[in-house]
Formats: sequence, C-alpha cells, structure tokens
Amino acid sequence: MEPPLSSKMFASLTIILMMATSVALVSAASLEKQAGALLAWKATLSNHSQVSLESWGNMSSAPCSWGGIRCAALTTRRQRHRGRPVITGVSLRGLKLRGSLESMDFSALSTLATLDLSHNQLSGSIPSSIEHLRELHALLLHGNQIRGSIPPALANLTKLTTLRLSNSELVGSVPREIGSLGMLKELNISVNQLEDYIPTSIGNLTQLTTLHLHSNKFIGSIPREIRNLVNLEDLILGLNKLTGSIPVYLGNLTKFTTLLLWGNDLSGHIPQELGHLINLENLSLSYNKLTGQIPPELGRLINLKKLGLGENKLTGPFPNNLWNLTKLTILYFGNNQLSGHIPPELGRMINLEILFLGENTLTGPLPNNLCNLTKLTILELFSNQLSGHIPREIGRLMNLEILNLSYNTLTGPIPNSIGNLTKVTVIDLMFNQLSRHIPPEIGRLTRLARFQASINNLSGDLPSGICGRGQLQYFTVSGNNLVGPFPTSLLSCRSLVGVRLEGNQLEGDISEMGVHPNLVYIDISSNRLFGQLSDGWGECRNLTTLRASNNNITGFIPQSIGQLSRLQILDVSSNKLEGQIPPEIDGLSALFNLSLGNNLLQGGIPQEIGTLKELEYLDLSSNNLSGSIHGSIEHCSKLRTLKLSHNHLNGSIPIELGMLVNLQDLFDLSDNSFEGKIPSQLGSLSMLENLNLSNNALNGSIPSSFQSLISLLSMDVSYNKLEGPVPRSVFFEDAPTEWFLHNNQLCGVVKGLPSCEITQSHGQHKNYKVVLLAIIPAPITLVLITTVVTLLRYKRKKYSAESGNDLEQTKLFTIWNFDGQDLYKKIVDSMENFGDSHCIGTGGSGSVYRAELPSGEIFAVKKIHLMEDDESFDHEIDALIHIRHRNIVKLFGYCSTPQGRFLVYEYMDRGSLAESLKNKESIAELDWIRRLNIINDVSHALSYMHHDCFAPIVHRDISSSNILLDLEFRACISDFGIAKLPSADDSNCTRLAGTKGYLAPELAYSTRVTEKCDIYSFGVLTLELFMGHHPGDFLSSMPDKSTSLKDLLDIRIPLPAAEVRSKVFKVIAFAVRCIEPNPSRRPTMQQAIKVFTAAGGPDNHVDHLHTGIVIPACWS
Repeated sequence: MEPPLSSKMFASLTIILMMATSVALVSAASLEKQAGALLAWKATLSNHSQVSLESWGNMSSAPCSWGGIRCAALTTRRQRHRGRPVITGVSLRGLKLRGSLESMDFSALSTLATLDLSHNQLSGSIPSSIEHLRELHALLLHGNQIRGSIPPALANLTKLTTLRLSNSELVGSVPREIGSLGMLKELNISVNQLEDYIPTSIGNLTQLTTLHLHSNKFIGSIPREIRNLVNLEDLILGLNKLTGSIPVYLGNLTKFTTLLLWGNDLSGHIPQELGHLINLENLSLSYNKLTGQIPPELGRLINLKKLGLGENKLTGPFPNNLWNLTKLTILYFGNNQLSGHIPPELGRMINLEILFLGENTLTGPLPNNLCNLTKLTILELFSNQLSGHIPREIGRLMNLEILNLSYNTLTGPIPNSIGNLTKVTVIDLMFNQLSRHIPPEIGRLTRLARFQASINNLSGDLPSGICGRGQLQYFTVSGNNLVGPFPTSLLSCRSLVGVRLEGNQLEGDISEMGVHPNLVYIDISSNRLFGQLSDGWGECRNLTTLRASNNNITGFIPQSIGQLSRLQILDVSSNKLEGQIPPEIDGLSALFNLSLGNNLLQGGIPQEIGTLKELEYLDLSSNNLSGSIHGSIEHCSKLRTLKLSHNHLNGSIPIELGMLVNLQDLFDLSDNSFEGKIPSQLGSLSMLENLNLSNNALNGSIPSSFQSLISLLSMDVSYNKLEGPVPRSVFFEDAPTEWFLHNNQLCGVVKGLPSCEITQSHGQHKNYKVVLLAIIPAPITLVLITTVVTLLRYKRKKYSAESGNDLEQTKLFTIWNFDGQDLYKKIVDSMENFGDSHCIGTGGSGSVYRAELPSGEIFAVKKIHLMEDDESFDHEIDALIHIRHRNIVKLFGYCSTPQGRFLVYEYMDRGSLAESLKNKESIAELDWIRRLNIINDVSHALSYMHHDCFAPIVHRDISSSNILLDLEFRACISDFGIAKLPSADDSNCTRLAGTKGYLAPELAYSTRVTEKCDIYSFGVLTLELFMGHHPGDFLSSMPDKSTSLKDLLDIRIPLPAAEVRSKVFKVIAFAVRCIEPNPSRRPTMQQAIKVFTAAGGPDNHVDHLHTGIVIPACWS
C-alpha cells in the first residue's frame, strides 16, 4: 500500500496541472486570435486578392492548414514540453494581393518568425506597429508598391537576419536606428527612391553578408564604416549619386564575391588594393568618372567571371596580366579612352561570352587569336580605329549572336566564313572601308535579323538568299557601289521593317516588290531602278517613310498610296512619273514631307492637298502642272518650304498664301505664268528666308509690306513686269541688282536701279523735328536706317546748347503715317502719363508699360530711366538698326523729350520668360516641346547677332527677364540697352553690366566682352528653362559632378515622352558646355543650331532620363 500524498505535495501537483491547462488555453486562444487577425486583413483586400486566399476559411477551420501559413508549437522558458501550435510563418509571395499593411493587426501575430508578402501589389506605408513582431527573423516586403519612409520602429526587430524592402517606392533617408539590427545578415533596400547619405551606423551590422543599396538617390561618399563589415560578400551600391573616390579599404574585405559600384559619380583612380579580393567573381565600376590606367593588380583576381570598367575616362593600354583572368565570361571596357592594340593574349580568355571594347581609341588589326573565343555570343568593337582585314577565322565563333565592327577603318572583303555564324542575329559593319562583294553565304544565316554595311566600298550584286528564311528585319547597305537587281528573296521578304539601299547603282524592276506588312522605313533613292509603283504599296500599312527619288520610275502614282495613314515622308522626286496627283492623297493624314518634284506630272494641284494639316515640306517643282493654285495650299498652315517652280501654273497669287506664316526655308513660285499684283499679304511671312517670284508676268509694285519680311536672306523678282519703288530697308539696300533685273520701271534703294523721283513737302514748320520711318498699318513694322541715330545724336547735342525754355518745348519722335505729335499724346494718354497701373515690368535701363491706343493697337513702351545717360538710349536704337530677326523684338519707334525718353516695341502678350516660369497657371502650357522651341528661337537670334551681322553684336544681358513670349510662345530677345555694337569701341563695355546669376565668370577679372559672355548666359538660361528655376544654387553645389537628366527637369510638369527625351538631353548637355569656366572651351551659337537641329527622336538603346550630365567645376 502506497503512502498517501501529503497535502503540500497534492497542492503542488494541483498548481502544476492548472498552469499546464492555462498555457494550453492561452495557446488555443492565441491561435484563434491570430486566425481572426488574418481573416480581418483578408477582408480588407480587393476581391481578386481574396480569391487568391480561398483556402483561408472561417474560424472553424484549422488555420495551420491554410495556404501560406506555417505553425509551430510555442515553448516558453518555464515549459519543459512543447505547447500547442501558433502561427510562426506567413508566406504569400507573388499572389497579386492588393491592399495595405496598415490594416494588419501585428500585435496578434507576435509569434511570427517569417513574414513574406513579396511580389504583390500592396501599397500604403510600413506601419510602426510592425515592431510587435519581436520574434521575426525574416521580413520580406520587396516587389510591392509600398510608399513612405522606412520606420525607425524596425530597429526593435532585433532578431532579424533578413530584411528585404527592395523594388518599392520608399522615400526619405535610411534611419540611423537600422544599425541596432546586430543579427542582420542580409539588407536589401535597393530600387527605391531613398536619398540622403548612407548612414554610418550601417557599420554596426558586422554580421552582414549581403548589402544591396543600388538604384536609389544616395549621395556623398561611400562611408568608411563599411570597412567594419568583414563578413560582407555582396556589396551593390550602383545607380546612386555617390561621389568621391573608391575607398582603398574595400581591398581588406576579402570575402567579397560581388562588388558593384556602377552608375555613380565616383572619380579618381581604381585603387590597386582591389587586387587583394581574390574571391571576387563580379566587379563592375562602369558608368562613373574614373580616370587613369587599369591597375595591373586586377590581374590577380583569378576567380573573376564578370568585369565591367566601361563608360569611364580610363586611358592607356591594357595591362599585360589582365589576360590571366581565364574564368571571365563578361569583359566590358566600352566608352573609355583606352589605346593600343588588342593583344593576341586575349585569346586565352576562352570562357568569354561577351566582349565589349567599343568606343575607345584602339588601333591595329583584329588578332587571329580572337577567334579562339568560341563561347562568344556578343562581340562589340565598334567606334575605334581598328584597321586591317576581318580575319577569316571569325567563322569559328559559332555561338556568336551579335557582331559589331562598325565605325572603324577595316579594309578588304567580308570573309565568306561569316556564313558559318548560324546563330548570329545582328551583323553591323557600317562606316568602314570594306570592299568586294557581300558574300552569298550570308543567305545561310537563318536567324539574321539585322545586316548593316552602309558607307563602305562594297560592290557586286546583293546576295540572292538574303531573306531566304524570312527573318530579316533591317537591311542597310546604302552608300556603296552595289549593282544588279533586287534578289527575289528581298522583294518578297514580309519580315522587313527597315531598308536602306540609297546611293548605289542597283538596277531592276520595282514593279515586282511584294507586300511588306511590317515595313516602316524604306529608302531606295539614287539608284538606277525602273518600273512602276505598284498598288501593293497601299498594303504597307505601317510605312512611315518612302524615299525612291533619283531613279527611272515611270507610270502613275498609285491611288492605293492614300491608304498609308501613317506615312510621314513621301519622296519620289526626280523620276519619270506622269499623270495627275491622285486625290486619294488626302488619306495621308500624317504626311509632313511630300516631294514629287522633277517628274512629268500633269493637271492641276488637287484641292485635297489642303487637307494635309501636318505638311511642312511641299515640292511639286519641275513638272507640267497647270491651272490656278487657289483653294488648296493655303490650308497647309504648317508649311515651312513650298516649291512650285518650273511648272505652267497661272492666274494670280492667292492672297491667302499670306496665312502660311510658318513658311521659313523657301517660297518658290518662279518660272510659271502667274500674273497680277504681288499680294501685300505676303508681308505677313515674317519667318521667310528665301522668296523667288522670278520669271512670271507679275505687275504693279513690290508691296511696302515686304519691309515686314525681317528674316529674308534672298528675294528674286527678276523677269516680271514690276514697277515703282523698291521698299526702303537695310535688306533692300544691300540686295544684289540681279534680283530685280528685267522688270518695267523698278527704282529705289537697290544699287544699280535708278533712283525714284523724290517728292518733298514744304509745308508748315513746327517746333519739333520728325524722323520718318517707313510703315504699314496693323501690324505696324519698322525699317530703321542708320541716319536715324546719327540725326538723333546730332539733335540732342544741338538742343543741349539751347535755352531751357526752348528745351522744354523740344521733342524728337517717329511717326506712323500720321502726325507724330498726335501719336506722342495718344501714347502718353493711353498710359495715364506712365501710371503705375500700366507698368508691366522694370529692367536695368528702364520700365516697360502697356499702351493700348484708341485704334485697338497695343504696344510695349519702354521708358528709359532719367538717371541713365544717353548711351543706353542710343545703344538700344542703334542695335535695332543693325539687326532684324523674327526672334528679336521689333522696335516701332521712339520719342525723346527733356521730360523723358521712350521706345515703342511690339507687345508680347505673355510677357517675359521669367514670369511664365513663375506663373502656376501658365506652367502647364509650357510643356517640353514649347521649351525646346523657345530655346531654339533664342539660339537662332543669338547666332544671327554673333555670326550673321556685319560685325558681331554682343547682347551682354541674356536672361529670362529679357526673353519675351507672344501668344504662340514665340521667343524674342529684348533690351539692348547695354549691347556691344559693331560701330562702338570697347569703351562702352568697360563697366560690369548684366544680370547677376547670368554673368560669365571671366567678367570678375576682365572687362573684355565677347560673344562667349552671351554664350555663358545662354547656358544658364537654358538650364533655367528646363529646370523651371534659376540653377544657381544647384550648380554651385555640383562642381565637376554628374547628375541624371531626370533630376534636372522641372518637377511641376510630367516627364518628357520617350520621343522628346533625346532632344531635351542633347539641349541640356549643350547648355552645360556653354557654362564652361574657360571661355575658349565654350561652343558657338552656330554649333548650337547644329546640335538642336540634329537632336533626333527616341533612342531605344539609351535611358536618357538616367544618363549622367557632368556640371563643370569652378562655376560662379
């Protein structure tokens, strides 16, 4: 018989049993609470997301069996046995869940060890309540749309070993509290919008093996505390804004297998200490500003598989021991300044798959040993100075997919062995000196999608099987000496997207060209092709460009051409086309270039041409067209060039052509049978540069409105029946006589023409003197002559010697076809004697007022400050005598009295550019296209002043306040009060003048003013226009540093579309060149015109928004 339990022992057992029961009950209640929290969160998700969590049933089901849920028994320190299970893991990766973290009750899930919600569509921020997950080891939230900042509360999750917040939309700085996560082994916060400095506390995370901070906006240098991370294996800091040099101490972190610092603004030399990282497998320092030579110590990294040093400023030859890196699969050294030969030792790198040495200054031949690299898939050697032949051994590179040897000086034939590259998709041999024929073996390349060999010395026929398997998309062999017909495989190749065969001697019948449904661009110009344009062209519905000029094409323009609604360029000029222009041409709604000149076309100009609203270039010259031109062309309001010469057109010149205000390059009606008078409305074509009306039967006089053609460079009206005076202006004074010969009785200012009979009025004498300016009514236009300023200066000197009473009564002013005294009174009255309510701006030399006359005409009136001397007033008038341009503000007249002096200008409705950039209402209208047009206008005006005047004119005060905009956002330069003129010596430029923030730095130590001062101001102005504010603070903080285009752009409007980004990038890059501290290194405004004109469309291979732009040092 067992002894009875003592009462004390019984009580103890009872307590133990009660505690165990209590723990079990708590555990059960905890599991129930956790399940409830998860179901409550599920209810906040979108309907689609709830379907993904279909296995999550009601409270009666076992939550541990739900999808993505992991449970484990809870064991406390007081327990020696395992308790009931609780939820320890939630893994819902990639279920496209849509919701937020804020609605999750983290306090109920405090037992979680793993939370994986990666690759979903969660939004919102990371709530601070996440700190309740004190048992958490892995937090995986990457690949969502989470916004906001990283909460400092994460520092309370001290058991974390893995933290992934990458590929989201986090902003702000990394909290320094993150350094408290002492057990962390992996930290990945890459691909966000985090900024500021990398916190130094990151050096406390000594257990880290992986640190990924790339693709953010971190600034400053790489923190030295990283040297404490001795266990680090992967360090990726690429695509940030880090500056300074690459730290030497990185060479001590010998566990590195991956070191990626690409895409920053790191400078200086590559430290030789990196040669100690013998475990390194992946090293990329590309896209920085590193200089110097490649250190030979990198040759010690025998485990290296990927090496990228491209897009820097590295110089010198390759180090000899570099070729010991036989495990390399990728070698990227492109776009540096590396020199010397490609050594034969390169052939040792037998594991290379990608070799990129393009855009350097490498010389010499291609080594035969290069062909030992049989694993190569990409070989890029373009844009060097390589010479010699392409080795025939290249056919051994059987895995090659891309071969680019373009832009070198290679000679000799294309080897037949190239036909062995059966996996190749791209062959680019453009811009070399290759000769002989294109090998027929290319027809064996069944995967070939792009073949480019333009601008060589190739001859012979095109290969017969060039598109035998129907994979070829781009075929470019322009600018060679190729002959023979089109091969059948090319004529029927339905895969073609782009074809360029221009500038050869190809022959053959293009009537046989089949349907090319994918064709976008084709140029077969300047060959010896014959045949007709078939109806099949109408089936090329994606075609945007069709150029077939300078051939022997006959027949009619097919009616089916009207089906090409995407066509932008149609150039079939200089052929033997006949018949009429088909009315179906009205279907070409996107057309902006129509060139049908130099054919045998007959009939009239169809009215349907007037429906082509995008048309900018129209050439119908040298045909047999007849009839009137009324009712068609005048509706093409975007026309910049109009060529109708050498036809049989007749009737009068329609007055409606005066509405083509965008005509600029050429307006040519010569060699026709036009009669009647020249319409005065043509005087509205203020942008027109070249006008030819010669060899017609025009009569009457040259309209005085032609004084408004301020952009004219040439005007030929010879061989007509014109008579009367030639308009008085500087342009006509300097015009050659040949432009006016063989008319009836033209006379006037042109040298070689007889002078006109001068009629003078000897009427009443008044107590004021008049300076007469030739004019036309509405819009009023001024043509100034040099004697104006001479007379003005003479009268001022004379008046200064007269008595005070006489001086009070004396005024000097211009007139517009009516009494000058009356106009003076009307202007002053309209502004209530220069009342403040009419003042619209104040500049360095005067205040500007808005004056609206009773007639409705509106002017801008600039009143010169009384304290200014006569020099500013004289300069402004004198400057506008010497210059005339559509982008320079027009001066209508002036008045000088003892009480004040004022200038009457064209009124620009939108005011100054500075005002538009500050105005929140107008900023939306100031889109990227308009900003490009504005800076283009300014560049043309400055180029005219610097290069096209008799002697250069320096404005000296280019700023956003002196750029005026009209309703159409046409930009004009104004305020010439301190301009340096061709007639002036340097004495008027010895004082520092201009607007602070736009002054060239050399003016701080020199009084010599040159065009380079304007160019500096132009650079600042350009940056201001595209940034939306003056760049002073930004530039002063970014000397000799790089910043991405995206970070430079005005944040108040959407980022530019893809087709505009390239243009914006080129313009801003040019502006940066303009603010070079050294004046001699600044470009000219002529170069600006070339750059802006050449700025092309989208470049699918370049991410311009994130491309770096280097700001020059020593900016002031």
